[in-house]
Amino acid sequence: MADFSRLPGPNADLWDWQLSAACRGVDSSLFFHPEGERGAARSSREQSAKEVCMRCPVRTECAAHALAVREPYGVWGGLTEDEREELQGRARNRVVEVPLAVRP
Repeated sequence: MADFSRLPGPNADLWDWQLSAACRGVDSSLFFHPEGERGAARSSREQSAKEVCMRCPVRTECAAHALAVREPYGVWGGLTEDEREELQGRARNRVVEVPLAVRP
C-alpha cells in the first residue's frame, strides 16, 4: 500500500514535472495492469509502457517519486512494481539511486 504520509503537500513546484511527462494523454491502462494479468500479456504491456518512459524527459523525477512514496502499482519512470520493490529491498539502509537506463 502506498504511504501517503510521504507525499508532499499540494505544491505545484513539487509536482509540475508531471506536466512534461511523455505519458500525459496516454491511456493509463498501459501503465497499470488489469486484475489477473500475468505472463506474456503482462510482460508485453510493461515493455510498451517502458518504451514511453524511455523517451520521457522527466523519467528520473517520476521514478524517484514512485520510490519515495513506495508506489505499489504500475510502471513509473520505467520501473515496474517488481523492479521498484527489488530496489527498495536493496536500499533499506542507504540512498536509492535511480538507474539511468532500465534494461527490458
